[in-house]
Amino acid sequence: MKYKIFTRFLQSLVLGVFLVFGVCFNSEAFDFSDWDTLVKKHVAPKTVDGVLINAVDYFNLNKDPLFSDLVSRLSSYSLDSFESRKSKLTFWINVYNILAAKMITDHYPIESIQDAGSLFKSVWKQGAGKVGGKERTLNDIEHKILRKMNEPRIHVAIVCASVSCPDLRLEAYTLEKLNEQLDDQMEKFLQSREKGMKLDGKKNRVYLSSIFNWFEEDFDSKGGVLNYISQYVPAEEKKALNNYKLKILYMDYNWKINGR
Repeated sequence: MKYKIFTRFLQSLVLGVFLVFGVCFNSEAFDFSDWDTLVKKHVAPKTVDGVLINAVDYFNLNKDPLFSDLVSRLSSYSLDSFESRKSKLTFWINVYNILAAKMITDHYPIESIQDAGSLFKSVWKQGAGKVGGKERTLNDIEHKILRKMNEPRIHVAIVCASVSCPDLRLEAYTLEKLNEQLDDQMEKFLQSREKGMKLDGKKNRVYLSSIFNWFEEDFDSKGGVLNYISQYVPAEEKKALNNYKLKILYMDYNWKINGR
């Protein structure tokens, strides 16, 4: 009798472990390797309006069966739960970039992602694609999911398919390397004098991307924009950013698509 009870206990234990790991696997396991392949294949450096960007070949991306397969897998993927904040962050950053690219390919050729919107509904509130069986908008992903996670580096990781956006990374974001990738994105964006940050020491001014203006409140809990970005720049620039007399100005935003 005791042997049977012990055997049933072991069976229940094994089943429980299997279910727990099964749920974890399902929630963590979306494979973005296709996106990794696609950006390496269809994205390359190009100068557009005097700005060096990672430009997307949207024409050929649209024809690539790997892209349509990726979009299809996202549509049917089960979003039961995410076991960690980082896994959720990784997933939705990649999804935003994929659906922003899809928004362009769905309306190609267009000069700006904003052209995919209408007089009555901006592109950000248009359906961009299904994820987990539900139609998603870029607005929902950015404002209702990602911004609520209190991670200001999302603003240099999600790419709205425009010249003045941070560059589309030439690899998919991964759970294992996410922090390293986000730090690298911030550093590279701030190194761009045309769209990230430009210091004018003589006039005691700093010109920043309008992104830092639009989402200024997302940096408040991190000590403010200048304090936050100062950790991603060389020592000399950090000293300049800490000058309380420094005047902040914002660059014009170029909404032309980041295409080639």
